[in-house]
Amino acid sequence: MVLAQRNIFLIISASVGGCVLILFAVIVLLRILKKRNLQNRKRKFYRRNLDLLKKEQSSTDEIVTERMKIYELDELEKATNCFDKTRVVGGGGHGKVYKGILSDQRIVAIKKPKITGESELGQFINEVFILSQTNHRNVVKFMGCCLETEVPLLVFEFISGGTLSDHLLNHEQFLPLSFEERLRIAYEIARALSYIHSEASVTIFHRDVKSSNILLDERNIAKLADFGASRAVTCDKNSVTTIVQGTYGYLDPEYHQTGRLTDKSDVYSFGVILAELLTGKTAIPYQKNNEVRHLVMDFVDSLKDNSLLEILDPLVLEEAKEEIFEKIARLIERCLKMNGNERPTMKGVEEELEAMREKKLKVDLDGLGGTASIYMRRFDLGVDILGGTSSFDTCFGIEVNSSL
Repeated sequence: MVLAQRNIFLIISASVGGCVLILFAVIVLLRILKKRNLQNRKRKFYRRNLDLLKKEQSSTDEIVTERMKIYELDELEKATNCFDKTRVVGGGGHGKVYKGILSDQRIVAIKKPKITGESELGQFINEVFILSQTNHRNVVKFMGCCLETEVPLLVFEFISGGTLSDHLLNHEQFLPLSFEERLRIAYEIARALSYIHSEASVTIFHRDVKSSNILLDERNIAKLADFGASRAVTCDKNSVTTIVQGTYGYLDPEYHQTGRLTDKSDVYSFGVILAELLTGKTAIPYQKNNEVRHLVMDFVDSLKDNSLLEILDPLVLEEAKEEIFEKIARLIERCLKMNGNERPTMKGVEEELEAMREKKLKVDLDGLGGTASIYMRRFDLGVDILGGTSSFDTCFGIEVNSSL
């Protein structure tokens, strides 16, 4: 009897042990299969996305990858704690932006798209290609991408100072920008747009220039961002017909009516940003007396009625010479012409703003009296205060732009 019970116990123990071993083996096998499937998916997405990039620029693997770093998904998951919601620092309808810390301790911004279909994939492939063609201090630095996901993840330098829109409207969190800073920021944005229009590897029309797409770093240096809607064109073309895309309030009315996108479409949007900088008001439409109005209407009307002073930001009125803000107002008026051919180029706008900055600096120097000659001699030595580097900015708090 005792022997029989012992044999039964041994049989049951062996059966349970065998089941545990089988269960353990199944779990291990499932994990191996899951890992293998994940690796296969990564390889599949990588090959597809790389092929799409090659098709976008009709190039070879080496040329596609030599301009950017290709990150592995594992590295970006570690950098963001598996894309934890506490790491979200921005985003919109197309996806979220996460703050990440890479293994070398560099802080980056990682753009993770919201997958909605083939159009979303095409938009991000387009953005990867366009960003790989840019290299300018006033364009947000593109560090690379991850191709192992259904839609590529984009990696950028991390800009900690918020957007231009934040600085103009959110005075609880950000100090108001001085007129000097606004003039410099306007010049830097103009430089960035002039660069993508005429100096980058390919001609680029941004198509969504707005104050929320201008990032400011800790020194309030402007960085043009978000090229998801941008279009690249060959050098022999000056326009492209597209589905109308952009943000109402900044959108070129000529492009809205015809679908014909040109560099002058960005000029119009830049004119709206200039108006925001002068007035401290948002370009987003509002309702007044049962009428939908927006900043462009108010600004143009103020020029017609000779009531410009009523619409300007009090800080601008306090700090700026009348001659300079009137020149900026007339520049805005030309940027906002309904006929794109009547608008200046971004290169022309850049040069005008550069001249205004130079004139303002000269006026400030003249106000220093006898000490001004000490600094003026530095210009005679060939120091380019707007395009080179010097210690002059520490004397007057004027940000000096380094050359490209």
